Amino acid sequence: MLTRQQWAGVVAFARTVDGRLTISFAASDGARDANGVWKPDEARKLLRYTRRIGGRIYGAELINEPNLGATSGLPAGYNAASFARDVAAFRDFVKAEAPELRTIGPGSTGETGVALFNSRGLSTESMLGADPHPRFDYFAYHFYGGRSERCSLMAPTSAIQPENALGEEWLSRTDRALAFYKDLRDRFNPGAPIWLNETAQASCGGDRWAASFLDSFRYTDQLGRLARGGVSAVFHNTLAASDYGLIDEATLTPRPNYWAALLWRRLMGETVLGGAESQPGLHLYSHCMRGKSGGVALLAINVDPGKGRQIALAKGGEGYALTARELRDQAVFLNGATLSMKGDRLPRIAGVRLSPGILSLPPASIQFVAVPDAGNPACTSARKNR
Repeated sequence: MLTRQQWAGVVAFARTVDGRLTISFAASDGARDANGVWKPDEARKLLRYTRRIGGRIYGAELINEPNLGATSGLPAGYNAASFARDVAAFRDFVKAEAPELRTIGPGSTGETGVALFNSRGLSTESMLGADPHPRFDYFAYHFYGGRSERCSLMAPTSAIQPENALGEEWLSRTDRALAFYKDLRDRFNPGAPIWLNETAQASCGGDRWAASFLDSFRYTDQLGRLARGGVSAVFHNTLAASDYGLIDEATLTPRPNYWAALLWRRLMGETVLGGAESQPGLHLYSHCMRGKSGGVALLAINVDPGKGRQIALAKGGEGYALTARELRDQAVFLNGATLSMKGDRLPRIAGVRLSPGILSLPPASIQFVAVPDAGNPACTSARKNR
């Protein structure tokens, strides 16, 4: 729960970084009438206060992880019909109070064969199939590949050990979850863009090694898989809290995943290209380069800790290699130099010149390659490379 002053700080932060605010509204007993139906009184107050202080909420989901039922603070006996009824009330409220607000949902999690919870609660399929038919501007889901060690008693078979963090089975869980929720999107909310609006290394705050370079393989590979699968936005949990935060909450020091996210955002555009075929141990993703008409950016992830790999470059470009002395270190190198803040400013992020030919990838390394003069006709639209 945030105070007015704290929420004003959130609004100011979003404005400073040119970010878009998306939220979940309260949906527990305090936001319901005597018959248990969701009422928008508190949501209306929040929207109006945000507008009054000069902010704007871009999108909202009514309930965070509604398929978990009581675990998400929903009333006893909450079912698919309750969800459909609440979403109808939510959409009516948005239409009347803030028609520019994008609706996001269902925001479900944990339904793809990974045992994250002792109880499954509601199925998303039943919620979306209820009457009146719930629909959203953005179809969104949450995904964690497993539970962290701190919550292993809740689901002891779902923990992921660090020695398996580079394994194909662990990394491919992203594809399994996307396929499951994309099928639901196609059947119940066709045409809606799909978002992964909550994800991280593991639920319940992440394992301690989530703050290390070891998790950057999961993170960058996940971004590549999701973009290839048509996901248009990925929300990482969190910016600065717990082990999976991108920034250490005590020192405000960027962690390895922060630097990976920064390189992805600067280099990898929104248009996904074909031709980069992954193989066991070497995962390849190719996009139009962000901000460079005709340019191409490649992400090459060598998940083999004992073997170097090679890729062929038809044209020269710039290389950005992320490595660490030890996989579970929190210090990460860019082209051999430690990445760190310069006071309160980011360091200069520069690549090294790469010539056409064979590029060697060290064991357990992440390599971005930028080819700004690739001349790829699929990447010549300024709109596609914004």
